[in-house]
Amino acid sequence: MSIGTIQSYPENPRVAKAQIAAAYSGVSVDVKGFDLAKDRTPEFMAKFPLGKIPAFSSDKVDLFESTAIAYYAAAQQENSPLLGANAVEKALILQWVMFSENEINANLGAWVYPLLGFQPYMKPNVDGAIERVKRALGALDKVLLTKTYLVGEDITFADISIVTALVLGFKSVFDKAFRAEFKNVTRYFNTVVAKKNFKAALGEIALCETPLKYTPPKKEKKETKKEEPKKKEAAAAPEEPKPEPKAKSALDLLPPSKLKLDDWKRMYSNNDTDVAMKWFWENFDSEGYSLWRVDYKYNDELTLVFMSNNLIGGFFARLERARKYVFASMIVTGTNNNNAISGYFVIRGQEVPFEVYDAADYESYNFTKIEPSQYAEKKDEIEKYMAWEVEGFADGKIFK
Repeated sequence: MSIGTIQSYPENPRVAKAQIAAAYSGVSVDVKGFDLAKDRTPEFMAKFPLGKIPAFSSDKVDLFESTAIAYYAAAQQENSPLLGANAVEKALILQWVMFSENEINANLGAWVYPLLGFQPYMKPNVDGAIERVKRALGALDKVLLTKTYLVGEDITFADISIVTALVLGFKSVFDKAFRAEFKNVTRYFNTVVAKKNFKAALGEIALCETPLKYTPPKKEKKETKKEEPKKKEAAAAPEEPKPEPKAKSALDLLPPSKLKLDDWKRMYSNNDTDVAMKWFWENFDSEGYSLWRVDYKYNDELTLVFMSNNLIGGFFARLERARKYVFASMIVTGTNNNNAISGYFVIRGQEVPFEVYDAADYESYNFTKIEPSQYAEKKDEIEKYMAWEVEGFADGKIFK
């Protein structure tokens, strides 16, 4: 008996989590493909305001978040052993479910998605994610030294959550050498995915042999023209014109400003924010520079905090030409699956320059100019953004 329909992309382990839980509960879920470009209809958004997948629909309830969907499937059997027989087991299961989301899914995504091109690749972020995955697997490996399953003597929702979270790693980056570091986790994973209900949802898992690596985009090769042989009786060649000097930025042609942006950047980097902001207001030149509030246009589509912060990093990476003319503080506020991106830019001149609006991600942000008459009103807010003391602050980046 089907309890409803999940919409998602093919071979999504987060969908398999619900399929496995349903199978253990004696029910099933239907799975339907989803085209992000076409299927986010007004009707879909009315049921799922964040527009995320997987999304579950039934005549009883509409659900988003894969864990909630899988939990609903697991709960179809009254007093389901998947969910624990007593308060201790229930708490332990919940502990591992949260571990799967916060320690495995989040960090594996930060490692693998940039390698797949789904997110901008920034080596320090990926290296940090790899270390966090190793830390999580190290803890899990110690627990599994004396255990076959995480809670009790049989499969529970804890095992379903952990194993489906690990699929991405075992298929794409956990090669033989990596797996050797975490023998208990590897033994556990292989044991569980071999079970009938797991195999039906996940198929045969081919363990990674060659891990994904980052491949930088290839630079286009410039075509070199072969010179034609000179004719013996050719007339004297005219003098070649000198190459024109490279065009300067329009911002370099602005009148000099008393605010030297490099001085501000050093002041911000080397002092407490309250000291730096006092210097900023004393030296800010409202004729030579402008202040802009910047907000991401698609906050309703943001998911994990670290992914949102990576979006900021990707935007900043595309602003390299603007580094001489711009300072920015952008932050993520909120929590996983309920967060927003916003911040403030200090920009040379009175308009958003070509060096900023030519960046690929520019159209994803609203730039709102703060007029000098608004400075007194906005001063406290600007200082909080510079100090990362905005309510709900979760993460952020500085462009300097």
